Amino acid sequence: MPALNEAESLSVLLPDLMAYGLGQVIIGDNGSTDETAAVARAHGATVVSEPQRGYGAACWAAMQHIAPHIEVVLFLDADASDDLGRIPDLVLPILDDRADLVIATRDAPTVEAGALSPQQRFGNWLAVNLIRLRWGFRYRDLGPFRAIRKNSLDQIAMRDRAFGWTVEMQIRALQEGLRIEQVSVHYRRRIGQSKIGGTIKGSIKAGYWIMGTIGKFWFRRTKPRGR
Repeated sequence: MPALNEAESLSVLLPDLMAYGLGQVIIGDNGSTDETAAVARAHGATVVSEPQRGYGAACWAAMQHIAPHIEVVLFLDADASDDLGRIPDLVLPILDDRADLVIATRDAPTVEAGALSPQQRFGNWLAVNLIRLRWGFRYRDLGPFRAIRKNSLDQIAMRDRAFGWTVEMQIRALQEGLRIEQVSVHYRRRIGQSKIGGTIKGSIKAGYWIMGTIGKFWFRRTKPRGR
């Protein structure tokens, strides 16, 4: 979990998350000035400090501390917006060797009103349609709640350190021919204000990185797409 000043939400999220008995819970603390690190440690999470600001930077820093025995890596946001009850639906297809990447898509009828801003909805729509146009695969969302086989995560060799993290993973999964599944999930309003979708500046910055990431991979050759 990447986290920037998410002490309030982590105090709600982590007790529920720990009940799932995951092999590790790692927080990429992206320069928080509140009690994010203290709250995370108090609930048994490993905290990795990454002062370089950026969603991808925090994810990458946390990834460097994944234990060797871990088979599946679960990514989720620290804002308590994701439905933890769907964790088995993301992880089991990988453990059963039916998929390499499983993405929780925020398109269920139960998505709370206001949980996604208009600019987030438009940005997701534009990005997934550009991917379909170029790579022929219909993603339904760029949702950050996702699970991926650890070997596949190593294979795709993530490079982005900003807001292009999720779209890079999805493009690279197609380029490497990974097996992909998508699961519609409930999505709640986050605790606190979003650093991305909650402000015009954050939305513009995220949109710039997402479009730039798609452009960077546009002319690269691909392997057979995932399903």
